[in-house]
This record gives sequence, structure tokens and C-alpha cells, in this order.
Amino acid sequence: SPTVASTSRKMFSASSKKRSFLSRVSLKRNVHEFPTAETSSSSSSGLPPLKLPPGRSAPPPSSAPLPPPPQPPPPPPPKPQPPPPPKLVRPPPAPPKGAAPKPPGRGSSGDGSDVDSETGASSKTKLKPFFWDKMANPDQKMVWHEISAGSFQFNEEAMESLFGYNDGNKNKIAQRGDSARESPVQYIQIIDTRKAQNLSILLRALNVTTEEVVDAIKEGNELPVELLQTLLKMAPTSEEELKLRLYSGDLHLLGPAERFLKILVDIPFAFKRIESLLFMISLQEEVSGLKEALSTLEVACKKLRNSRLFLKLLEAVLKTGNRMNVGTFRGDAQAFKLDTLLKLSDVKGTDGKTTLLHFVVLEIIRSEGVRALRLKRSSRSFSSVKTDDSNSNTDSSPQSVERYRSTGLQVVSGLTTELEDVKRAAVIDGDGLAATLTNLSGSLTNAREFLKSMDEESDFEKALAGFIERADADIKWLKEEEERIMALV
Repeated sequence: SPTVASTSRKMFSASSKKRSFLSRVSLKRNVHEFPTAETSSSSSSGLPPLKLPPGRSAPPPSSAPLPPPPQPPPPPPPKPQPPPPPKLVRPPPAPPKGAAPKPPGRGSSGDGSDVDSETGASSKTKLKPFFWDKMANPDQKMVWHEISAGSFQFNEEAMESLFGYNDGNKNKIAQRGDSARESPVQYIQIIDTRKAQNLSILLRALNVTTEEVVDAIKEGNELPVELLQTLLKMAPTSEEELKLRLYSGDLHLLGPAERFLKILVDIPFAFKRIESLLFMISLQEEVSGLKEALSTLEVACKKLRNSRLFLKLLEAVLKTGNRMNVGTFRGDAQAFKLDTLLKLSDVKGTDGKTTLLHFVVLEIIRSEGVRALRLKRSSRSFSSVKTDDSNSNTDSSPQSVERYRSTGLQVVSGLTTELEDVKRAAVIDGDGLAATLTNLSGSLTNAREFLKSMDEESDFEKALAGFIERADADIKWLKEEEERIMALV
């Protein structure tokens, strides 16, 4: 019937589709293992084989290669991320009242020039800082607002070359930063920390090697005076010296100062040698300074003794002082100490302004003016006019007094040039000269005693012996000169 036929066709169609699907699955697993579609479909599905309807036969196995399996679908695209929130930018401060807005390129502008200016500032050469006190934005208009619009332009290249950090400085800063990050080397500490630090700094500053110092101490060679003085000041104490002598470890474990002193203390009488070496180097300079000072004192004494104006000053002060001290035990003086001249300005007149020094100088000026005019008249008339300092028979008119004062002032003004050597001698300390000679004599005595204590003959011993002989003669001569010249003073 039609219904049965329709049902049979549907069943056959469903069975064909199922066989075709199972056949493809089976062939995909292993084509050579399952030769037929019918066997493949029944074995792979675990179901009994389906019977074909009459007039139908199984399709022959395909000898052609099967098509590649379908590619898996591409993964779905990632979901778009939401945009980041906008960065908050603080609005620029409002310009002061009455101030003109900044032109483009000089500061911030609304078109993004802030970013350009910041980028340009970061790319510029870094200069040395100029520390000043900035003013806050004023509320009223000031002259600074007009300066920003001025025409002045500085030379950028010249400023960078003068005040910029060059590559050498940058390298030094970088090296300094690298060295700071490195862990400091730990040395064995024997002497005082401050003493070790100062000695290390001095050795680096003077650029003197340990070998040079050792050779100088052993042979009597010359060394910088600063180094010798510092070594004597920073000599190790008895306890430190004992620790240095007993140390038998690796020298590289000691700091630079301890390593240097360790080598020195192993030399016999090292610091006695340094003391003698300092005396040998500094004596010639000391002798030259003493000779120059003594010579200046001698010349000054001769100039003062032969200066007519200076003798006139002493005479004026002596007579004025005796007049002021009439009737007292201070009167009728025959002489006074030279430091009395410094007290003339302490005595003030009744007007509260004029001092005794003013009075004495004015009187000397007037007296020298009278004397100079008399000498001038006598040279014209060839007459025998007295040229002493007497003030009798002098014209006392205002015109004559002014002429005397003007002429006398010119004469007295020459006293400064005449006593130039005396000004140089005034700064010399006589007690200081005597103390220097005493110190030199003491150093010579110490060097002579140290020479006697040296048993072995060496280059240092020979150099010290010859020096002592010369130094003895120089110091003896200086003592004799000092006694002679100080007697003149």
C-alpha cells in the first residue's frame, strides 16, 4: 500500500544516512583496517549490521584518498577592553589680575604646548643650580610682568659650556655612585681612626709613595715639609707602635695608613730620622728669614738715627710733655720710651676733638715751614740768615701762617717715604726672632745627640754629620748678629 511504501522509503533513507556517517567515522580512524563501509559501520557502532533492501548493494570501497577532515572553527575574537579612564590634569593657575597672558611657547597653552615644553626641558643640557629665593605670584601688577616680554636673549651655547655638567663630571658622578653602591672594604684597625684618615688623605694629596719615604728615611733624601710635619704630629703612640710591630698578618688586610706606618716602625729610629730630616730641610729657609729680618732691623735703626724729622718729632713730644707735667714727678724728663708716641692720641683737648698728637704735628708743620722759607730766602740773597728752628721774628699775619703751614706740610709728608724701611721693620717681632733662634739651637742639639747614638755607618749618618757641621756655623753667626742688632734697637 502507499503507506507501507512511504514508511519503507523513510526507513531506508535513515538507514543509508546512518551507514554513511559511520563509514566516514570508521575510515577516519584507520582506512586500512576496515575495508568496507558495511563492516566499518557495524563494528564501530557496536550494532548488528543492517540488511540492505532487495536490489541494493553496498558501495564499493573507495580507492581514492579521503578528503582532509574539516578544520575546527577559529576561536572567537577577544572581547574589547574598556578604554582607560582619562588622566586628571590640574588646570593651570589663573593669571594675576592685570597681568597679560603668556604668549605661546613661553609657558603653558591650551593646544598641548605644555607637553612640548616639558619634552624640550628634559632634552636640554643640565646646568649647575642657581640657588635663589623665588617670589610668589603677586596679586598686583609688578615690573616682573614686563620683563617676561622683553627682548633680551642669552647665549644658550655659552651658558651650557660655562655652567653645564660635562661628560667628565657625569662620568665622575656615575663612578662615585657605583663606588658608593659597592660595599666598603673592611680593614684591620690598629691606630686612631681620625689619625689614619688624615694620614691617608695626605699621602694621596702629596702623591708620595711608600718606597720614596722609606728611601728618604734611610738615605737622607729630601721630602715635602708638609709630609714630615704631619708624620711627626701623627706618630703612633707607644701602644700603637707595639701593636704594629707585633702584627704578622697580611699587609693587604691593613688600611693604607696602618700599612704605611707598619713599614716605618720596622726601620730603626724611624721617627728620630724624620725629625732630623725635617730640621735638615727647614733650616736653610729659617736661616734666610732670620738674616732678612735682622738686616731690615739694622737698616731701620740707622734710618731713625739719621732722620732729622724723626728727631724733631722726639724733641717736640719731649718739650710738650715736660710742659704739661710741670710741677709733677713726671716733669723734667730727659727721655721717654718710644711706645709713648702711641699715647699721644689718647690726650684730648677742651674741644673734645683735638688730641695731643694733632697739636704736636701742627707745631712741627709750622716749624718746618718757617725753616724751609728761611732757607729759600737765604739761598736767594746769599745773606747769613739763621736757619735754626727759632720762631722769633717770624711774620704772624694770616697769609704768612698759611704759607708756613703749606710749606711745612710738604716737608713733613716726605717722612713716610723717608722711613719706608722703618715701616717694614715695625712688623718684626723681636721676641719672635729670639724664640726662633732658641728653637734652632735645640733642634741642632737633638740632631747631634741622635748622630752620636747611631752605631752603624749609613748614607743617612753621613748626610746628617755634614749637615750638623754647616748648621752649627750658621746658628752661631745668627746669635752674634741678633745680639749686635738688638743692642741698636
